[in-house]
Amino acid sequence: MGTYRVPRNTKGESRILLIFSTKALIFSVVGVGIGWLFYLVLKIINLGTIGIVVMAILAILGFAIATFKVPAIGALPFTKEIAGEQIDDIIIRYIKYRRGSKKIYLLKKQEKKEEVKNDGK
Repeated sequence: MGTYRVPRNTKGESRILLIFSTKALIFSVVGVGIGWLFYLVLKIINLGTIGIVVMAILAILGFAIATFKVPAIGALPFTKEIAGEQIDDIIIRYIKYRRGSKKIYLLKKQEKKEEVKNDGK
């Protein structure tokens, strides 16, 4: 008898502290770092509490950018084309476009519509 590999879901095994993937942890730490700079400036003018709030908001924003995907919103036509893609991929593509490379190639899935002939029977 041969041995067979049993498939299993390994998606959650690379998570740190149950919610952070590696990418989400990096983006959150970058958000905290930028927020820390705001905290230092606000602490000088005795607004340290607001600096901590700004730091937390930037950490949550970094986590959201790394984790969430673009939803399909029917009222906004451009979201139909990018729905399901990671937000950080969209941001990186936009930065590359604005930097000078005015060409971005995307593969679009085209649905095949089959015509059904009706004999009227």
